Amino acid sequence: MLFMLIVKASNNSEAGNLPSSELIEAMARYNEELVKAGVRVMAKGLHPSSNGIRFTFPNPGEKPVVTDGPFTETKELIAGFILIEVKSREEAIEWAMRMPDPQGHGEGQIELRQVF
Repeated sequence: MLFMLIVKASNNSEAGNLPSSELIEAMARYNEELVKAGVRVMAKGLHPSSNGIRFTFPNPGEKPVVTDGPFTETKELIAGFILIEVKSREEAIEWAMRMPDPQGHGEGQIELRQVF
């Protein structure tokens, strides 16, 4: 079963602030554990939304509306993701529970979603 651990953005990640060296080390250890267990498919961080472009489709059949970032609602933004291949939803939850706070400062939020 394929799952995505979606790391939500924070004010710090949107400002382009890099994580502390301690958090970088903790995330590196976590990623090494995923690799050693043979479950990690891919892991990537994303640039802040100030580098993004949003396409919305308000009218069916018409061209999309294009909006340059940054986007104001950080709770709706994604800072990165980890794609894992596991045997069950429970195993995916276990891996998600092991992830360090991905934003530090108590700002981290992860969303776990199964991939079709």
